[in-house]
Amino acid sequence: MTYRDKITSMRSELRVMNKLIPQTAAAFADLSKAAKDGQPLGPKEIEYVALGIAIAQHCDPCVNFHVEALRKAGATREELGAVLAMAVQMGGGPSLMYAAHALACWDELDAAA
Repeated sequence: MTYRDKITSMRSELRVMNKLIPQTAAAFADLSKAAKDGQPLGPKEIEYVALGIAIAQHCDPCVNFHVEALRKAGATREELGAVLAMAVQMGGGPSLMYAAHALACWDELDAAA
């Protein structure tokens, strides 16, 4: 399964779940918006923080979503590399594995662009 397929599949699963628990889904969407809006950091920097946490927490879907968001925010592969290096430094071997997933997702989405 490609990373794009994984992103599409996860979005589909989330839509189904959001219908089951709409208040929770809406509250989470509000939380996400509040965490991003009006911040001194730009969208790209906020996504870098989110990606680092996603790697540290070993959340494959989160890694994929934040890599996708970073591409849309104008991030570069070199900037991504700096964030991946810091995530590995903070999280050790497990973060190294998820950082490799993040880079592979980036490269696949880049090739498809």
